Amino acid sequence: MSDLLTIAGKTFSSRLFLGTGKYASPEETVAALEASGTQLVTVAIRRLDLDSPNARTELDFVDWSRYSVLPNTAGCKTVDEALLTARLGRSLTGSNWVKLEVIPDPKYLLPDPIGTLRAAEQLLSEGFVVLPYIHADPVLAKHLEEAGCATVMPLGSAIGSGQGILTLHEIKIIIENAKVPVVVDAGIGAPSDAALAMEVGADAVLINTAVAKAQNPPLMAGAMKKAVEAGREAYIAGRIASKPYASASSPTEGVAATVASTG
Repeated sequence: MSDLLTIAGKTFSSRLFLGTGKYASPEETVAALEASGTQLVTVAIRRLDLDSPNARTELDFVDWSRYSVLPNTAGCKTVDEALLTARLGRSLTGSNWVKLEVIPDPKYLLPDPIGTLRAAEQLLSEGFVVLPYIHADPVLAKHLEEAGCATVMPLGSAIGSGQGILTLHEIKIIIENAKVPVVVDAGIGAPSDAALAMEVGADAVLINTAVAKAQNPPLMAGAMKKAVEAGREAYIAGRIASKPYASASSPTEGVAATVASTG
């Protein structure tokens, strides 16, 4: 089955995007990327050790001939910080793609909706391909789409929480109204969460912590790959309607009547 995802003119056969943070070692990172089958890998520019010219970062360990890089602005609390980081990311990687994050709250790590929209508008004017990380807000998602963002990326639950998809109803509304790909990002804790996001019509999921902090990250990456594929196929196949009552699996029409014993 040919089922490709296109974002800003770039085509992907994998609908699982992976982050590179929190792994125990670079080797583990590389192994997880391989097992996941991902084609788009996000890197936190602010968390690279750019003050030490000889220090190796994840940019040095990953084979970028195999993956597309998605610089992100994780760690940015203000619009200005996000703009500066996005520009730095473009300079370092040569990619004009950016996963935009503006997160002023250090406890719950919820994205700033107003700051995200303002930063997105500025970056779009500078020629960036913007993939904004947002709360599952259908109104904000539509504003960002209309501004020219290549995707919208609503959270399933708090970053790194592993709580799963707590915003399912809102994500469904975003999917219903979006004319750009919808990528569920943050909160996924298990393959079943990833499958659920795909089953309701998300175009892709982005996962980091659930893989990086698993006891066996490459094995979990492979499990996420299968879950995303299964969820996507289920969405395309079309699930049955949910009913409040039972419905027999075997047809009752034409069934011979049971003859009562008279002996």
